Amino acid sequence: MAGTPRTLRAMNDRAALDLLLEHGPLSRTRIGKLTGLSKPTASQLLARLEASGLVLATGTSEGRPGPNAQLYEVDPTAAYAAGLDVTPERVLAAVADITGRTVGSYELPTPGRRPAQPVVRQVTDALDGAVKAAGLARGDVHRLVIGTPGAFDPGTGRLRYASHLPGWHTPTLLDELAAALPMPVEYENDVNLVAVAEQRLGAARGHEDFVLLWNEGGLGAALVLGGRLHRGWTGGAGEVGFLPVPGAPLVRQVTKANSGGYQELAGSQAVPQLARELGMTDIPSGPYAEVAAALVERAATEDTVLGRLLLETYATRLATGLASLVSVLDPELVVLSGASLTAGGDTLRALVQAELEELAASRPRLVVGDVREHPVLRGALESALAATRDEVFDTSR
Repeated sequence: MAGTPRTLRAMNDRAALDLLLEHGPLSRTRIGKLTGLSKPTASQLLARLEASGLVLATGTSEGRPGPNAQLYEVDPTAAYAAGLDVTPERVLAAVADITGRTVGSYELPTPGRRPAQPVVRQVTDALDGAVKAAGLARGDVHRLVIGTPGAFDPGTGRLRYASHLPGWHTPTLLDELAAALPMPVEYENDVNLVAVAEQRLGAARGHEDFVLLWNEGGLGAALVLGGRLHRGWTGGAGEVGFLPVPGAPLVRQVTKANSGGYQELAGSQAVPQLARELGMTDIPSGPYAEVAAALVERAATEDTVLGRLLLETYATRLATGLASLVSVLDPELVVLSGASLTAGGDTLRALVQAELEELAASRPRLVVGDVREHPVLRGALESALAATRDEVFDTSR
């Protein structure tokens, strides 16, 4: 019952644990001040958490007048969570301890249009590789979050909007994965997970309403409204690559084509094509997402006439699709993420901002994403850790 001593103790416990996660090692006195608890109550709280294996004593404070104070921190070994980032080329897995520190990772290559291994085997092999690197066993992982392109339709359980991901469209896949894995498993769209990472750790911290525009392997968006991800009826909210836009031919049967007007106009594959049309030479070879990022970065740093024209044209194309999003959603913030956008830094951001102000009545602030290293995987870990902490830190049970 709300308000009982047991419930109040659990609330204080959770508040202290969250403070330790945010600030690192803290003394009993500091925890008391931050929570508003008396010293005796703070002492009882820490003793309770230490006995339950959630907190441990770690060193003492130094450099202050008076005796050194005992410091406490969340026990990193209290629980572990895992995340997977799935693309057609590889499955990237990582395990983090309860504090969020990555303790093991593994990359499983998956080249080819047809999977060499069944998807369930790919998932378990990638997870086991990360678990082994962490020096753990599979059963030590409390929860797993898997990020994929597209989204699993909550009505049918089938993956939609990701025809380019071989082997992941079997109607029984979710049941097979549930049977193969001993921990709860959640599935999330990869761009949504980038938004989770930015909201927890990056440029969107403290923001309840924002759009994240992602441009790397594909063009997509994540919508956070009222602090919550908006996924849509079939999980397809944010599949903006399919959006019809001025300046691009009308694409029909978009799911079969796995593309749409906005993707054709402003996706990563459009950048090298635009560079050639402008007469740029020395265009690098390689995957188009890497080529696009290299061209955008060069244009932003070398400040040539052709480079400036490339950025200005690219910015107009990006703003064309963003104008539709902000006109409908009126977000507080737009986060530009993915290598093809972050490579342009503040130069590209300012150009897109200026163009958007010309094309839309709503004028959200644009920022460049902060989470650059494996943002999908980081978002998967953050999502898995949030649920794990809710479970493990609940001392009212």
